[in-house]
Amino acid sequence: MILVTGGAGFIGSNLVAGLEAAGAENIVVCDRLGTDDKWRNIAKRDLADLITPEDLLPFLDDNANRVEAVFHLGAISATIETDADLIVENNFRLSCELWTRCAKYRVPLIYASSAATYGDGAAGFIDNATRDHLSGLRPLNAYGWSKHLFDRWVARILETGSADQSPPQWAGLKFFNVYGPNEYHKEGQVSVALKNYREISAGGPAVLFRSHNPDYRDGSQSRDFVWVADCVDVMLWLKENPSTSGLFNLGTGKARSFADLASAIFNATGIAPEIQFVDTPTAIRDKYQYFTEAQMNQLREAGYTASFTSLEDGVSQYVRNFLATEDPYL
Repeated sequence: MILVTGGAGFIGSNLVAGLEAAGAENIVVCDRLGTDDKWRNIAKRDLADLITPEDLLPFLDDNANRVEAVFHLGAISATIETDADLIVENNFRLSCELWTRCAKYRVPLIYASSAATYGDGAAGFIDNATRDHLSGLRPLNAYGWSKHLFDRWVARILETGSADQSPPQWAGLKFFNVYGPNEYHKEGQVSVALKNYREISAGGPAVLFRSHNPDYRDGSQSRDFVWVADCVDVMLWLKENPSTSGLFNLGTGKARSFADLASAIFNATGIAPEIQFVDTPTAIRDKYQYFTEAQMNQLREAGYTASFTSLEDGVSQYVRNFLATEDPYL
């Protein structure tokens, strides 16, 4: 049995599809579906069970001898969420409880961290898991801080605890700017790729934020955009390599500009380019990442050799295989 928290969400549902395609027979999803179309993300999957987050720990207690791996992708991921207490309860405390259970029952744990832990990038994008290094990072929002808090909690356990206080395999993945199918339920938190596709396919221009930083001209703000299928491949590889543990960046290793992204969408749709720049909302202006680029040395040195999809190829697949079809779901 494989347990995926957040399994009906964006990355989680892609992982569930990948596990199913790889032959996994008993997949259990832990998530809340709500009242929108989030259920469609898992509508094509053959699931062994679907449980709520409230039932997660009791379920693991009752089925510990049957669970072969836990993928912990569930979290409050909205970077604009302001209820810090709620974020801590969901993103930190539950993660600590799950780590402790996986250590007790000797179950591998692969969990989602985030590139938001790097803040404005002044300290670099190095996936160093030591307490000393992590202490120098400064996330810009409560979501990023909650992920960083758990990374630091893990580092404390690793440096001060005994071996039996950690799962037999653990891996934290610092996801960069992931895009791809099944993100449609995320409303204002969808990827820039989907946001701009919706604008362009509706007959409007691509709308990009103006730069409020003199070091970046409008449209040159850059992120490490990573195709979701590549993220799934890394997680499946980790499952098949149980001796590999660590905190790993998960991006492409190459930053691309927002203008590049818009150009890739125009090329994939065949629509003539038109870009409109608007002011970055003041509520997020001082929490804005102008540049992110994953240093991928750690994952490569751990033995992962597969290449990552280029922005142009990823956007083309997204548009032609999903967004421009009658059924955009994986």
